[in-house]
Amino acid sequence: MGATAVTAFGVIAVSLMMAAYAAEARDRRFVLVFAVACLLSSAYGFLAGAWPFGAVEIIWAGVAMRRYQSRARIER
Repeated sequence: MGATAVTAFGVIAVSLMMAAYAAEARDRRFVLVFAVACLLSSAYGFLAGAWPFGAVEIIWAGVAMRRYQSRARIER
């Protein structure tokens, strides 16, 4: 994958992450979208050679999944 493609992928992944984060209060499914976007952002970080960013985004994905599961239990 070329540098331009990696950059475009990163812009899309991070934009999705920000949009999902902004919409989390509307529906718990946006928390799940945020978690997936964090994984995509993590992949971008590793592809771009910024492994600390990739590692932190994996952690954020885990935090988001726990929030998603927690909100699912509360809404029952």
